[in-house]
Amino acid sequence: MSSVLLTDRDVGPSGARPSGERRSPLQRRSRWALGLLGAWLLSGLFLVAPDQQAVVTTWGAVTWPRVLPGLHYALPWPIQQVYKLKVHQLRRTVIGGDVADIPLGRLQSAASEFLSGDQNLLNVRVVAQYSVSEPRDYLFQAVDVDRVVSAAVESELARRLAHTAVDSIMTTEKVAIQNDVLLAAQKSLEDYRVGVALSSINIENVAPPPDAADAFRDVAGARADAIRFVNEAQGYANDLLPRAHGEAEQMEQAAQAYKGGKVNRAMGDAARFDAVAAEYAKAPEVTSTRVYVEAMEKILPQLRKLIVDSNGNLDLSIIGKEDSSGTPPK
Repeated sequence: MSSVLLTDRDVGPSGARPSGERRSPLQRRSRWALGLLGAWLLSGLFLVAPDQQAVVTTWGAVTWPRVLPGLHYALPWPIQQVYKLKVHQLRRTVIGGDVADIPLGRLQSAASEFLSGDQNLLNVRVVAQYSVSEPRDYLFQAVDVDRVVSAAVESELARRLAHTAVDSIMTTEKVAIQNDVLLAAQKSLEDYRVGVALSSINIENVAPPPDAADAFRDVAGARADAIRFVNEAQGYANDLLPRAHGEAEQMEQAAQAYKGGKVNRAMGDAARFDAVAAEYAKAPEVTSTRVYVEAMEKILPQLRKLIVDSNGNLDLSIIGKEDSSGTPPK
């Protein structure tokens, strides 16, 4: 390749090249085309943030269903197109009316009516939260994923409430209903392949229709009174039963002591009688006299006695009189 050396005579006073050495319009257009081509090729670089995932399509068909965070390259538009999604972001949908919006003056949202298992109408509002689990399905399987999620949750909620009594729905079964609806609705969404995972189902409001609100309040008041009466009765029983058990045990112990005393006394009397009978067999007259004397010693001190001398004289004035000590006269 030969090189051309330009002298001062070949270059004009301003330093410009001779007119024969100027670039042609074709060369300039080529340089512009190459520059544009390079910029177009570089536009295929894309960055996926840590909280995102991406889907890449080639001429409208999905070629990369899940692109993880990082720097990647795809053929520039319109050959390939990149769709980015925040997969960890929680999205929410409301079943039974929109959420209240104070700035717009909507203080209380509407609610949908559901039929309970005992044929009662209830206004229920539920909030469902979900996130993206399959970016490809989320983007291309449904036109409006939010409506699909709402329909699935509402369908399972209606089915679950139709098998539950109204009292249980408004009191003790709310958490169980939320869990059952979450599992059933998630299974339905997996069958629909919309690419979402339900995070929570929250029943925000359960109320009777306005026309029946007074009746429901009366029933709730009666139920509260019934619970209070049962608690009071249970408290009275808890106080009375231990006392009754204690008194019964005390009476039983007293009866056992009385029984033991009677048995021991009877056994002592029997032993004493056996001893007397044995002595009587040995000396009947002596034993009889001794027994008689002992009996009189016990009986006579308890009786009023009048002693008449051998002459038969009796002073009747002493009958009924007592000495100053209160002892009857003898």
